[in-house]
Amino acid sequence: MAKHRTHSIEFKRQVAQEFLTGETLHGLAKRHAICRNLIRVWVQKYEAGDFDEDAAAADLLQQYEARIAALERLVGKQALELEFLKGALKTAPRPKSATTSVVVGPGASASQKDAG
Repeated sequence: MAKHRTHSIEFKRQVAQEFLTGETLHGLAKRHAICRNLIRVWVQKYEAGDFDEDAAAADLLQQYEARIAALERLVGKQALELEFLKGALKTAPRPKSATTSVVVGPGASASQKDAG
């Protein structure tokens, strides 16, 4: 069974322009290995201005995808930095004079009972 191919907006526009400048349907279909009816559909869409809207949407989509990729790289970099800092914190030497108790406050004084 034949698989459907997808063609870019630029390719469709190019084929439609070639047809409108005088190229024959048969010649275009043979050269690009596409159906003549498909060329007719592309020419109708080109004349209606549909490819202009699709091209603008494709450009916007490409910009969004590039921005998403840049943000994903930034998130990955920050995740690596966090892991590095967590590891450095675990292996860092602790000063011996520092208290490691959760409760921090003045030292306990000896009561009168303990003094005697």
